[in-house]
Amino acid sequence: MNERKEEEREVLDAAMLAGHILLENGAEIFRVEETMDRICRHYGIESCSSFVLSNGIFTTAGNQREEIFAKVQHIPVSGTHLDRVAAVNQLSREIERGSLTYGEVRDRLELIQQMPGKSKRMQILASGVGSACFCYLFGGNLKDAAAAFFPGVLLYVYVIYLFGPHLSKLVGNIGGGALVTALCTLLYMLHLGDHLNYMIIGSIMPLIPGVAFTNAIRDIADGDYIAGSVRMLDALLVFFCIAMGVGLVFGLLHRFTGGGFL
Repeated sequence: MNERKEEEREVLDAAMLAGHILLENGAEIFRVEETMDRICRHYGIESCSSFVLSNGIFTTAGNQREEIFAKVQHIPVSGTHLDRVAAVNQLSREIERGSLTYGEVRDRLELIQQMPGKSKRMQILASGVGSACFCYLFGGNLKDAAAAFFPGVLLYVYVIYLFGPHLSKLVGNIGGGALVTALCTLLYMLHLGDHLNYMIIGSIMPLIPGVAFTNAIRDIADGDYIAGSVRMLDALLVFFCIAMGVGLVFGLLHRFTGGGFL
């Protein structure tokens, strides 16, 4: 009997860890709840009930035949790592096929949690390439795209080495918007680009929380109004801060140039 209780606790801990990894790395609320429920049901725990918010998981289990279990985890709103989400999804499919014990599931989840992200060099390069591509996509020419590459690169140097370790989200996004606008304006004044607006739009895209905004809409559509509203508010706050940074630089330019440059 005690051995069965210990097994149930390990299964519930594994389900909680799977939910933690998914939620921490940008998964939707329904995906977190569904994955936790699948793990519990597959290993014979029918009484598990989970309530998931955008920054926390509440799990309870237990009835006349099972030990009472309750656990709460706070999970701060953070970045998005879809490779970890995909890895947990793949693991849940393997669990459904019955090819893993709950001990193996726990080990696999710990490996997924420690899965390294992309290197700093790769993130910086991707930011530059993405900025150039978005600039061209939104209507800029090849000259604008080439110019947008450099602010995109410098933006992610700022994000990795200054914003992430030392600045709050509010200040960091304002600084990021201002940095991109100032760099694009300088390149435009040096005649290295033809359309300032497309250069700024393209270069600023790496800061945009597209996955968080999309997941917020999906959560609201699925009826998870609290989690969806929190994620939506977080994304809108980022948009607002970026706009403040852009407006700050344009305001200073207008003040010192009399509006002739703009």
